Amino acid sequence: MESWRQQPLVFWIFILPGGLWLLLFFMAPLALVWLFSFGERAGVIGIEITGTLANYWEALEPLYLGLFWKSLWIAAIATLATLIVSFPVALAVSFASRQMKPILLLLVILPFWTNLLIRTYAMIAVLRTNGYINYGLEGVWNGVSAATATVGLGALPAFQPLTLLYNNTAVIIGIVYIYLPFMVLPLYATLERLDRSFLEASLDLGAGQWRTFFNVVVPLAKAGIISGIILVFIPALGTFLISDLLGGPDSQLIGNVIERQFKAANNWPLGAAMSFLLMYVTFAVLALRSMFMNRDV
Repeated sequence: MESWRQQPLVFWIFILPGGLWLLLFFMAPLALVWLFSFGERAGVIGIEITGTLANYWEALEPLYLGLFWKSLWIAAIATLATLIVSFPVALAVSFASRQMKPILLLLVILPFWTNLLIRTYAMIAVLRTNGYINYGLEGVWNGVSAATATVGLGALPAFQPLTLLYNNTAVIIGIVYIYLPFMVLPLYATLERLDRSFLEASLDLGAGQWRTFFNVVVPLAKAGIISGIILVFIPALGTFLISDLLGGPDSQLIGNVIERQFKAANNWPLGAAMSFLLMYVTFAVLALRSMFMNRDV
């Protein structure tokens, strides 16, 4: 392939449209918000850039640090749950027949065709007290109660609906549901390139299915696992819509606080400082990923 240095005009023709788009609609707004984090409120909507670090110090107060920590562990638990749910799905898709594989992949990406807000509201219908999960459990409970009454053991007490909505559990379930495709797709891409002879050799040498899975499949799929964790953990860390709709007053994350600073509280400098602290955490996660990837090379 010819070096771009030999054809600089062609290089700039291809790079300029995308570069200008990123500069105008990504880097410039990001730089503006970064400047806001060093400013102070002036009037109702004005912001004066004074170079102060007071916003960062305020963002590091115990109240906000607690929310940062809570957001971290909820994002971590949700990411782990997403990985556990996604791995069997990715395995099933990668080992499916040539005719079934496109259909299964279509089912994985099908949620992307629906708006995030609609999908989150759908989870409310599933998790609420009169939702589908409680309706299903109530039907099973009543069936078991009728069976025990028939054999003379007496009927079971009335079914008590589970409280699945407006708590941390609902937020985690919502994150897993929304970001599941982001974990399945990189796992599938890695497992699809997996050399099946390694699995056959492991089984022929006496290793069982579980040992083959943990000692062969998981290590060989490490690149997809790390990519999936990054793709799920980062947006889960800053999510606010899911926690706003599915979580209660005690389930608010740092993303909800940042959203309120920019809207209800009208404190853009503090919201900008919190946003960039969250971004620094994201950079740290990406740096850890790069470190682990370089160690494997």
